[in-house]
Amino acid sequence: MARRIPAMLALALFTGLAWQPAAMAQAGRSKVDIDTRLQQAMADPKLADELYKVGRKVSAVCANCHGDGGNSTKPSVPNLAGQNPAYLLEQVRQFADGRRRYEFMEGMIRAMNSDEKIGMVLFYAAQPVTPKPVTDAALLAKGQEIFGKNCFRCHGDMGRGNDQIARIAGQQTDYLRSTLKRYRDGPNTRANSIMTPNTKLLTDADIESLVAYVSSMQ
Repeated sequence: MARRIPAMLALALFTGLAWQPAAMAQAGRSKVDIDTRLQQAMADPKLADELYKVGRKVSAVCANCHGDGGNSTKPSVPNLAGQNPAYLLEQVRQFADGRRRYEFMEGMIRAMNSDEKIGMVLFYAAQPVTPKPVTDAALLAKGQEIFGKNCFRCHGDMGRGNDQIARIAGQQTDYLRSTLKRYRDGPNTRANSIMTPNTKLLTDADIESLVAYVSSMQ
């Protein structure tokens, strides 16, 4: 059963008001740059723990789409579990400023204050990813071959990315498939100069193999 969105957040989404629980209102007014704040949290276990707890509360809303602990129950909705915190924070920023477009996500993220955003990415980064087992050995072998030629240089041998590159290991199948096809087939909101040439020659069968392999990685 889908979780109910808290009334304060629902109001914020429809009125444009900032959603700031009383306990975090003062932190939300901080002038500290969000990247600096993340770096502070990464270097200070006590601050990281405080923000993690904030992120765990925020995740109750995100779970409606991204699942408990960031493992989505919908193949078309990406997992957030295990994602690199700096990378995830950049995606949050892009939704907030309109570089990535999805109206519901934009409204929800704009309703969060800085510490809620940082806490959210710290929470999801610490969650384990649930890989998707595949029993077709030939499909996996083909996907591994393609990954070894096209993907490992940026995403790493284990598919875990880095601060600038997404973790794709264990990602949702439909989400991987649609993203790869959007990169391959032409200009779109996720156009990327590196991904485009690396997907341009992939057939639909190649993509199916790659999706099977990548989604099974841990």
